[in-house]
Amino acid sequence: MSTSSEASLCDENIYNSIYQKQVQKLRNFVYYKCGDLELAQDIAQESFVKLWLNCATVILESVMGYLYTIANRMFIDQTRSQKVRLKFEKEPMPTSNTEDPYYVLRTEEFRETIEQTISDLPEGQREVFLLNRIENYTYKEIAEMLQISSTAVEKRMTKALTKLRGRIAEFKSHKI
Repeated sequence: MSTSSEASLCDENIYNSIYQKQVQKLRNFVYYKCGDLELAQDIAQESFVKLWLNCATVILESVMGYLYTIANRMFIDQTRSQKVRLKFEKEPMPTSNTEDPYYVLRTEEFRETIEQTISDLPEGQREVFLLNRIENYTYKEIAEMLQISSTAVEKRMTKALTKLRGRIAEFKSHKI
């Protein structure tokens, strides 16, 4: 039971604290779904606006679930008719004059193959893979964010890893 003396999401300090701690994580969650940093930022911001507008009705303990649900719904609305494709920011690979050009070429090809494979994963597998391997969320945390079971998260991760391993094996078997 809540009383008027308990913490409230409508308290600006509490809301701002949640915003500061979670906005980047929420943005990354959406980014992994859509691959568009600007869109991810917009959806994260809009999710927090909706949270503020509904602060009196959202239970403080369920704020994260509420934010991720709102963000996910906005993403679905934005991309319903588009094919989602993840594009990674590419960092230039350091090379030195002593490196073998063949090695440099194969390394770049391998990186591109992995990025393309991750990009081609179905949305559910891609977001679970990136949330776990890049953001270091546990399966349980991912399940709560996506509002699915931990078993579903495990299944998606298994399928994603199987596809990645397959592409790595294909890559290794093709020599220039």
